[in-house]
Amino acid sequence: MRMTQAIGHQINAFTEGFYEIIPHHLISLFDEYELELLLSGLPDIDVKDWIKNTDYNGYSEEHPVIKWFWEVVEMMDKKTLAILLQFVTGSSRVPLGGFANLVGASGLTKFTISQLNYEPNRLPMASTCFNLLKLPEYPNKDILKERLNFALTCGTSLIDIT
Repeated sequence: MRMTQAIGHQINAFTEGFYEIIPHHLISLFDEYELELLLSGLPDIDVKDWIKNTDYNGYSEEHPVIKWFWEVVEMMDKKTLAILLQFVTGSSRVPLGGFANLVGASGLTKFTISQLNYEPNRLPMASTCFNLLKLPEYPNKDILKERLNFALTCGTSLIDIT
């Protein structure tokens, strides 16, 4: 009670702003779980939906690097999938409605994998504002998996802010 009194002004400002975006009468239609989904997105990542809603730049769906990438992704556990999604989009959750509803800096923006030339120590890079993964043309699946895992464990230090 003391804490809420101490930050009462901030709570009121937040509530006013929240209700400007989503009117109070609409909020009451949802329970806490539905509201969480609307605000945060889906907790589970459907890899098949992700594949279906991906564009390629410099690669085709049939390119070996793309096949290896999706094979590696399909083997990931839920936590690692969320880390990958965070790495490439800036969010660890899928928007309501699936990957077709991914939003970037300029509105709806499909996830895109863009080709980079291979250099022995080059890691995958991401541009989160554009839902873009810059993926080097690795010579085999094992190297791709190793470099992708390294990039994910290094976190935001490898995110390209261009």
